[in-house]
Amino acid sequence: MHSRTFLALSATVALLMVPRTESPGRITATTPLLTARASHSATVLPDGRVLIVGGFGGSGTESAPFRTSELYDPATATVTAGPELSIGRSGHTATRLGSGQVLIAGGWTGRTGQSNTAELYDPAGHRFIRLANLAAPRAGATATLLADGRVLLVGGDGEADEPLATAEIYDPATRTFRPTGSMAVPRRAHTAALLPDGEVLVAGGSMGRYPSAVIHQAAELFDPRTGRFHPTGALAVGRHKHAAVALPDGRVLVVGGSDQRDWRGQLTSAEVYDPATARFAPVGPMNLARFKFPGAAVVLLPSHRVLIAGGANTAEVFDPDTGRFFNVAGGFDAAYYYSAAVVLTDGRAFISGGYHDSRGGLPSAAATYLFRPLSPP
Repeated sequence: MHSRTFLALSATVALLMVPRTESPGRITATTPLLTARASHSATVLPDGRVLIVGGFGGSGTESAPFRTSELYDPATATVTAGPELSIGRSGHTATRLGSGQVLIAGGWTGRTGQSNTAELYDPAGHRFIRLANLAAPRAGATATLLADGRVLLVGGDGEADEPLATAEIYDPATRTFRPTGSMAVPRRAHTAALLPDGEVLVAGGSMGRYPSAVIHQAAELFDPRTGRFHPTGALAVGRHKHAAVALPDGRVLVVGGSDQRDWRGQLTSAEVYDPATARFAPVGPMNLARFKFPGAAVVLLPSHRVLIAGGANTAEVFDPDTGRFFNVAGGFDAAYYYSAAVVLTDGRAFISGGYHDSRGGLPSAAATYLFRPLSPP
């Protein structure tokens, strides 16, 4: 064989043997929000627009959550003002119902005040409709759309600023909330994910406040048929202020969070819950430690990969086939906490708001970004 040909073939073989590390996508900036906000909600409406609701303006201003809403139109990359909520709220839940309406429930009304109010956003009338009250005030709860169309609200902070073990269910047929079974332990900053059999996995969370917070490893399952919680396998690592998302194969990815050291205890670790074995198994780890990025900043992409968009100044994508995390090209102008992300109808992801490191007293952001997926790694 000619030496030049041999060298060329050798170089080609060497390239093929190098692991593929190109980015699974790219982050780029897009039209900013009308109002800088964090701890808000973002929900994709039936017409493809994104409804952005509530939140607060930054460190020291949590006493005045926003009543305002905005609408982002991905077709025109424009943001317009929406109708006002009945009250200002942050750390609320937002759930798109089968009707296309969006349930907004609970949240903080100030630095410590928790709300028992709820309202519906009606896309047809472009307005919020006040509902009957929740069974109990709660903020920072999780809301899970059940298979039968009802919504399960779990835990969070109660009226006395204590973590709640209670849960309740919203029934869209009657537009009312009613209590259901309680968890074995109170939880704040936990996660919830719907499993294929209709049960809901509730994992992690905490009781108490830094520096004496108790961080849970325990997980529980809610059975909507009985209205009760029952124990399941424990997390490999106790964590709160983490995120979780259901994978298409029925498993649940749990990522990041922190331990009892809070800001100084941020985690890179990740694990996957398998309902077939009722156990968590480690995967990853992530490339960066992340926390304060609830499910609102972690979304399932059409490729069945998971975009982790919050808690750091770059994003990552999790590949469930390999159990690995890949860095995304581009990035944010800061590490944003309690931002929100949604997957648009064209497969891109829209990421909005969040606040800077609160220890520096920096404000929330109006910045928004788009994630465009590229070829998978």
